[in-house]
Amino acid sequence: MGSSYDACYPAVTALARDGVAAVMTDTAELLHFRLPMLHAGDDLILVSQSGESAETVRVAEQLQSRGDAPRIVAVTNDPDSSLARVADLTLQTLAGEETGPSTMTFAAALVVIGASALAIAGVRADEVAERLQIDAEMTAAAIDDLLARGTLADDLVTWHGGRATTVILARGGARAAAEMGALTLKEAVGMPVEALQTAQFRHGPLELAGPGLAAMVIATEPETCELDLGIADELRRLGAAVWTVTAGVSATGATDVGPLGRLLSPAAAIVPAQLLAWRLAVLAGREPGAYVHAAKVTTRE
Repeated sequence: MGSSYDACYPAVTALARDGVAAVMTDTAELLHFRLPMLHAGDDLILVSQSGESAETVRVAEQLQSRGDAPRIVAVTNDPDSSLARVADLTLQTLAGEETGPSTMTFAAALVVIGASALAIAGVRADEVAERLQIDAEMTAAAIDDLLARGTLADDLVTWHGGRATTVILARGGARAAAEMGALTLKEAVGMPVEALQTAQFRHGPLELAGPGLAAMVIATEPETCELDLGIADELRRLGAAVWTVTAGVSATGATDVGPLGRLLSPAAAIVPAQLLAWRLAVLAGREPGAYVHAAKVTTRE
């Protein structure tokens, strides 16, 4: 659920691209409607930062009570959590304590889920470690570079301009950054934001285009970068305020995070949305790292 769900996009996309039948679903839908599709011989990776999310724990408990349960792998920040106790295997994110909107726990989950995807695809353990070490260092450097741009947060606030409608668009693994970026803005600012798969935006929501729309387009997937930059240009022509995020591609009005490994690049691509959320929250007198109504651990389904 939430950021744990969003962090799955790059790995699931990469596995499918490698010919592995991989799907993702939030655990509430899985719990109430889709459990019968899972059987012995399947692998189920359950992601929960706390390891206590009600839906995720219930999924594991119900499956373990069946005679044909799939192998359950827990990805969690807490190795002593309820989820870890039920799982067949636990992979720790080791992100440390975080009480508000996810930043470091989101990035840490990307690493662990990405490593799992590489292992499932048949990459040797030593190669997995080497590849992710390189990717993590490059991603961290890209984030440092973004944060060193002292006016970036204020530039983002000026770009947004208090517009009534905000969308974040992306495709493939980059949807992790779009979905998590929108969630962060909702949590930190209390601002309504919608994250959409970029092609879906054309199927009706394009009617939102105009001076009242702020659109962030995350164009970091090589297969669709040209298409994504195309819709960004189209939205500009229609009067919308557009902020584009690219990866190693120069484009009009784009923040380029540089060429990064695709399993971890959302950790850098999300930074503009995170900075916007932080700055707008401060301007509104809110504490960016704290919830007003929600909680880190949801105990009800």
